[in-house]
Amino acid sequence: MNLIVNADKNWAIGKDGRLLVNIPADMKFFRENTTGKVVVMGRKTLESFPNGKPLKDRVNIVLTRNPLYQVKDAVVVHSEGELKEELKKYDSEDIYVIGGESVYNMLLDNCRVAHVTKVDYAYEADAYFPNLDEKPEWKITADSEEQTYFDLEYHFLKYERVK
Repeated sequence: MNLIVNADKNWAIGKDGRLLVNIPADMKFFRENTTGKVVVMGRKTLESFPNGKPLKDRVNIVLTRNPLYQVKDAVVVHSEGELKEELKKYDSEDIYVIGGESVYNMLLDNCRVAHVTKVDYAYEADAYFPNLDEKPEWKITADSEEQTYFDLEYHFLKYERVK
């Protein structure tokens, strides 16, 4: 299983239910990696999308505790057990965890690859991703050239779980 995340220098990922920054090249990277794949998210992440609609050309799996919650064009599950049962239907290489904080924390140990867009800036935030640099089981296996978007500098990093 994979995960994909945009994090600032302190591993912050969001504030008030929104991304900290929208970088067009990061959005393109996200689309290129997840189109035709399975994306796993929490309800709040889904609701942060334009019109709160599932992403096109992907299997959208949404985790929520609300048993009445339904979304057109998405698979809705209500527990970690139900989610893991649903994920068995797909090749784990095709599954991308896309947030938010609690879903990342729940599934991090099941992921083998983490695609991290690391922004060299500290934002005010209320949602965080675990610091992979402090986890000995994760190593950076690919690092892009430094990228810039206006005055922001960032890197596309690939972390892999070491066996």
